Amino acid sequence: MTEPHDGEIPDGLSAAELGMWQSFRNGTTYDLRSHDPVHDDPFAPHVWGPERSVGARTVARLLLSGPPARPGRVAALKLRGVRVTGKLDLAGGRVSPYVELTGCRFEQEVVMPECYFTTLRLVGCAVPRLEAARLHTEGDLHLPRCRVDRGIRLTDAQIGTDLLINQLFAGPDRRGRAFVGDGMSVAQDLQAEMIDTRGELSLRGAKVGGSLSLRGSRLRASDGRRALNAPQLSVERSLYMTEAWVSVDTGNQGTTPPYGIAHGAGPAPGTRAQVFECRGAARLDDGRFGDAVDLHKARFVLTGQEELSLRRIVTPELRFNAERPMEGRVVLNGAKVVTLIDLSTSWPGPGGLAMGGFVYENLVPYGHFPLSRRLEWVLAATPEYVPEPYERLATVLRSCGEDADAREVLLAKQRRRRETLPPAGRIWGYLQDWTVAYGYRPGRALVWMAVLWAAGAFAFSQYRPASVKGSEHPQWNAALYSLDLLVPVVDLGQDGYWRMEGGWQWAAAALVMLGWILATTVAAGASRLLRRS
Repeated sequence: MTEPHDGEIPDGLSAAELGMWQSFRNGTTYDLRSHDPVHDDPFAPHVWGPERSVGARTVARLLLSGPPARPGRVAALKLRGVRVTGKLDLAGGRVSPYVELTGCRFEQEVVMPECYFTTLRLVGCAVPRLEAARLHTEGDLHLPRCRVDRGIRLTDAQIGTDLLINQLFAGPDRRGRAFVGDGMSVAQDLQAEMIDTRGELSLRGAKVGGSLSLRGSRLRASDGRRALNAPQLSVERSLYMTEAWVSVDTGNQGTTPPYGIAHGAGPAPGTRAQVFECRGAARLDDGRFGDAVDLHKARFVLTGQEELSLRRIVTPELRFNAERPMEGRVVLNGAKVVTLIDLSTSWPGPGGLAMGGFVYENLVPYGHFPLSRRLEWVLAATPEYVPEPYERLATVLRSCGEDADAREVLLAKQRRRRETLPPAGRIWGYLQDWTVAYGYRPGRALVWMAVLWAAGAFAFSQYRPASVKGSEHPQWNAALYSLDLLVPVVDLGQDGYWRMEGGWQWAAAALVMLGWILATTVAAGASRLLRRS
């Protein structure tokens, strides 16, 4: 192929390449489709012959050093239904023209690391592999409905506006990774709705200037890797791992209603809901999310050792109303959330939840979430007694004006703590529980005092004791005598003047002991209340 002068057509071009060359200069779409949907499907096994084929070297030549546009035109590469033979290698190049390829088929991998584009759109294309580490785009990067069997690499890529990969299929590379976007930066939104990955989706340290949407996507792990690996992910707005609405007839994506539709509202006519599904471990440790993390109806299919890890994430709102994982663990250790919106049936059972150091300020249950279930939630997260989750829950309930529920939570904490004490401590704990409920129900002490006083007054009314000091004694009053024995320290002028003998002596001693026990438990409860205040 000889080197052409500006505007000249190089030698050795095929008929298909010649047509592409002319369309590039005109900025028009070069369409080689047969208009048979079956034969035009780039993912089908039908062979596309030379009449629909262009060489990768010719495509690269157009993009990197193509001819000038015709007068009054803007040069652009717009291909539809074209087969690209050979390896398209644009590594380190600068592509100025607009690029849009729709329904095309690449025979070999596309290589464009450290390449600069204005806008790049590959729509519904079949690509064996896309290697684009440190890719820069001034505008959008679109890969919707593409099929990339051996994975995509966008490590440290810089996307000037939006990254759109809706309905993408990505298979695993040699290391089991379907999409690698570690360190990637997207200036606006990253839309990855209804994608299907058969390997790890890796977004370690990625930054998204808008929202990250994984609505309706299906992530599957391979080769022992995680399905989603995104530690230190930063999203300025929200992360959506929720359902999407798709057409019942075609399965294609429809309009996804915004968050906030009425509870119970179904899909629009002719559509169905496709939930977000993650088959394998998911890791979002140390993530920062500006608005919310939304897991509405998300499905996490984990094995016994796998985790949905949200360690140390920071977000104003966590919407945890996903389907309950049957196996694996949900880990919230060190996470900081302003508002937790959750569903009682979404949390895993005992051994499946960890939330040491989990800080939240407001609780907004999604549906009915009674206190008994909330205590089961804390119990599931603390196989061994840890006070902090109980204290955090009590603090949040009290700040919401639920003082009675807060006391119940702290009482449950004391009962859990009691099981860790030695026998003597457990006995004393049971005694405090029965009498004043560890000070959280102080009215019990008055009830016990009244019962013992009534019993003592009735018993001593049946007995007339002898005086210790002869005629020097007050008038015998069984009720006052019983009260004098029960109330420590306070002298009502009855105790010390009468001689109790036999069983009556034991009854008097029992009242004194019970009085001191009640007084001690009341004091312990009062001090606990003061410390809490």
